[in-house]
Amino acid sequence: MRRRPTNLVSFSFFLSLLFTFILFTHTAISQNTTIPVNVGVILNENGEFEKMSLSCINMALSDFYATNSHYKTRLILNTRHSKSDAIGAAAAALDLIKNVKVQAIIGPETSTQTDFVIDLGNKSQVPILSFSASSPSLTSLRSPYFFRATQNDSSQVGAITSIIQAFGWREVVPIYVDNEFGEGVIPYLTDALQAINTRVPYKSVISPIATDDQIVEELYKLMTMQTRVFIVHMLPSLGSRLFTKAKQVGMMNQGYVWIITNGLTNLFTSLESSVIESMQGVLGVRPYVPKTKALEGFRLRWKRKFQQENPSLVDTELNIFGLLAYDATMALAMAVENTSTTNFGFDMTNVSTNATDLEAFGVSKNGPKLLESLSVTRFRGLTGNYTFVDGQMQSLAFQILNVNGDGETGIGFWTPEKGLMKKLNLTSTNSTSKSHLRPIIWPGDSTSVPKGWEIPTNEKILRIGVPMKNGFSEFVKVITDPTTNKTKPTGYCIDVFKAVMGALPYAINYDFIPFELSDGTGFGSYNDMIYQVKLGKFDAVVGDTTIVANRSQFVDFTLPYTESGVSMIVPITNNNKNAWVFLKPLTWDLWMTSACFFLFIGLVIWVLEHRINEDFRGPPEHQVGTRERVISNLGRFVVIVWCFVVLILTQSYTASLTSLLTVQRLQPTISDVTELIKRGENVGFQQGSFVAGILKDQGFNEKNLLVYDSPEEWDALFQKGTTNGGIAAAFDEVAYLKLFMGRHCSKYTMVEPTFKTAGFGFAFPLGSPLVPDVSRAILNVTEGQKMNEIEDAWFKKSNCPDPSTLVSSHSLGLNSFWGLFLIAGITSILALIIFMAIFVYEHREVLKKSDPRSSLWSKIRTLLRIFVSRDFSAHTFKEKTGIPVHSLRATTRSPHNHYPASPSSYSRHTCFCGEQGTPSTEYGDPNHNPNGQAPQDIVPTVELASPNQEIPISP
Repeated sequence: MRRRPTNLVSFSFFLSLLFTFILFTHTAISQNTTIPVNVGVILNENGEFEKMSLSCINMALSDFYATNSHYKTRLILNTRHSKSDAIGAAAAALDLIKNVKVQAIIGPETSTQTDFVIDLGNKSQVPILSFSASSPSLTSLRSPYFFRATQNDSSQVGAITSIIQAFGWREVVPIYVDNEFGEGVIPYLTDALQAINTRVPYKSVISPIATDDQIVEELYKLMTMQTRVFIVHMLPSLGSRLFTKAKQVGMMNQGYVWIITNGLTNLFTSLESSVIESMQGVLGVRPYVPKTKALEGFRLRWKRKFQQENPSLVDTELNIFGLLAYDATMALAMAVENTSTTNFGFDMTNVSTNATDLEAFGVSKNGPKLLESLSVTRFRGLTGNYTFVDGQMQSLAFQILNVNGDGETGIGFWTPEKGLMKKLNLTSTNSTSKSHLRPIIWPGDSTSVPKGWEIPTNEKILRIGVPMKNGFSEFVKVITDPTTNKTKPTGYCIDVFKAVMGALPYAINYDFIPFELSDGTGFGSYNDMIYQVKLGKFDAVVGDTTIVANRSQFVDFTLPYTESGVSMIVPITNNNKNAWVFLKPLTWDLWMTSACFFLFIGLVIWVLEHRINEDFRGPPEHQVGTRERVISNLGRFVVIVWCFVVLILTQSYTASLTSLLTVQRLQPTISDVTELIKRGENVGFQQGSFVAGILKDQGFNEKNLLVYDSPEEWDALFQKGTTNGGIAAAFDEVAYLKLFMGRHCSKYTMVEPTFKTAGFGFAFPLGSPLVPDVSRAILNVTEGQKMNEIEDAWFKKSNCPDPSTLVSSHSLGLNSFWGLFLIAGITSILALIIFMAIFVYEHREVLKKSDPRSSLWSKIRTLLRIFVSRDFSAHTFKEKTGIPVHSLRATTRSPHNHYPASPSSYSRHTCFCGEQGTPSTEYGDPNHNPNGQAPQDIVPTVELASPNQEIPISP
């Protein structure tokens, strides 16, 4: 009984051994069935960067297959060194493809090296994965077998330009290395800067093998320029030397702005402490890598492993390129496994026996499948979501850094969708505001935002062009000192410019240069003078230069410092002797409308009154001229409204006529430009002015345009008039018109129209950083007492009225009264409609008559006969006769009235008939008068017809 447990233990032990054997055998079989896949790795010589990258690649394979031990494929690394040049990288790639027959290549390290290798990969259909070649120019090769497993340098351009736009810098100088890496991003950068209206006045290109003296020479050249904003795009090997020398020459002081691209920020941890000390205040951008537990765990594991493998490299830090190498290797291993193929050979059928080494390699049979598999690979890597779009790894965000102290400080983020922001995942719209960044320490340990440019102390004096002109010396005049033969400009514009320069927060040295022809005999137009700024002859133009659109194509103008607008000035005339001045208060259309309404209202009143009012009856010549008492309510309503209209018209007419007779000095001889053109009048404009173009656009004939140089010549042309070779009107800017009117306000006046212009301004080169500061200084001067002092010094005060008070026609037009006429018209028409409706309703029996002999026209004629006759049922007739309607038995005609009686209906009207229907001789005969009374005094009495009796209407 006691031996049974021992047997049981022995049996269990046997089963355990059997299980372990089976498991070991299965594992061995699985390992023996894995498929090795050769891949190449091309790196530079065994430097710190290369050792870090290769360490990450090995860890990626180890982690991948430890997690996926059941996968059938295993990547076998074949490392080659590029010897730090493009030819070495191409030779390494050729060896890997031809001799090792690799299925893919990781690397090379630089963009220049990758450019050569891409062609080999494309020809052999071997995918090339580069985790550090970031030049945008590689994308232009359009090779489907090139996968950029890092950020394209062009993707950071948006973040850089957003920073520049946020702080309002208008000029930027890029400093970049003279190779494939440096030149690739410059076209994208300049285009993006141009889109935000920021100029690139100069591009500083430094050779990768430049000496320290050559770097210092280039820096001194940059110091002589106005721009103080620099974008540095180079690798640490050259960038560290650049910033060290910039610190030595004083270009890391207050007022400078330095922005570095990811070429330096990605490798910032590899820089020496002395270099970091010289970069204080620098801003930088780099792809944002989110912090995760997986990332932190990998950093710790990599640190231990790297120190074990490289004990001599103590301070090496893991940078983003190591993480990218890790993720790229993961992506390649995953894609190779997903191809589901065992054929990893090369097709050599197209290789000839006499082929050179560059042609003596076949085409990978698995290449197209591996290409497709890489394109659809998706996973969460150490750097974030890993995916390729057209062979390019996508980036979501960039981090903005500020070099401060011993390292770097994050001041914000940038994404294409939301722009600048202090923190990610903020629900904000696209922003380029500097308030969305944390505080920045600028070079020179300053917290004040640099303005981005300065006037260098060693730069030549600004050349300020001024116009040479004969007249209007109050604005600008160039005088020559007979002793020294030197020119000196004076005038209102010159004093304003000097005051503005004095209001700037810094000193600017300048010298005035008159603009004259080469022979010194004259000067060109103002457009010619301003164009000299574009040609570089002048650094600015100061004078009575008007801001207009076509000139802004060549220069940038400051804000105007004078009033704007071009207006017309004409002589004034005295109209006291005009016999027809009483017609001028109203325009002709208002006169005609008033007359027509008088007739219309009279007709309406006649229609409403003639049946019930004896004053509106009689011969036509009597009715046309009658103006008697109105009886009907509708007529009274129309008359009340019309009296209101007439009252307003008469009051307005009186006021306008009074103004015409008392304010004669404001009456221009011509008040319409169209009238000048139709009459072919001559008009004047100032020599060299842009006003000539405005006049031609308005339709003036060029032969009718005369030029004047001074106010005196201006006045003389007016005195001559068009018939004697003078002018009838002149067009000029308001500033000149004020000066002219100050001398001749009793003879001329300004009239409409006014053409819009922007006034006088100072002209600077396009994109000049001086323009914003000078414009702000102009505002300070014009709003202060200084401008009043300058104007008082140059423009004579007078008691003349302000010429800017434009005169227009004093005549009152229909547009001011059409509402009144509308009310009167609606009232009259409404009264007519009501009257006709009542009339037709009262005599509806005429329309209802069913006699077949009565046509529609005969019914209308019957209604018209009733309309023109008296209505004895009206209250006015009852008052005159004193007889009620029901007792009124007959009617008669006056011997002087040839119009028929006015029956209001067949049932209520009487006729001149006897008992048998024949005319009554007693009252029907107008000559019969039994009582000796006058016929008009007889009140007839006739039997009232029965309702059913047909009563004929007397003709």
